[in-house]
Parts: sequence; C-alpha cells; structure tokens
Amino acid sequence: MDDIIDLLKEKITKNLLHDPKMDLEPTEPLISSGLLDSFNLVDLALIIEDNFGVRIEDFELNSDTFDTLEDLAQIIAERQ
Repeated sequence: MDDIIDLLKEKITKNLLHDPKMDLEPTEPLISSGLLDSFNLVDLALIIEDNFGVRIEDFELNSDTFDTLEDLAQIIAERQ
C-alpha cells in the first residue's frame, strides 16, 4: 500500500496542488482541511482511474468516504 500512497502523493502535489515539493503525510486530511476542493476531486478521480484502473464514483468524492492518502489507498487496494 506504500506504493499506492507514494504515487497518490506525487500526483496530488504535482497535478492538483502544483507544489511537487510539498510533503503530504499519509494521515493528513485532504478534503476536510480544504487542501482539496470540489474541483480537485473530479481531477483526483481521473488520476485514480488513469493510474490505478479503479473507478471512484461521484458520490464517493467526499470526506465521508476518504479524507487521507491512507483512506484513499485502502479503497484503491480493495478495488484492484
């Protein structure tokens, strides 16, 4: 699961936050902290689909379903 977290971290910091040097912790809140907004979530779903072959449904794009890299990596691992 560390590989999934590392790739997610790379894609999120580079493509969504436009700060590739930012160090996201696996337990850092992404949505509830405001780090990612609703526009970012759509792009995140596309990144996940393209890189992991896993679909995240629109209704799942919220902090109730996932809020951290760890949460998201768990969903991806379960669906692969």
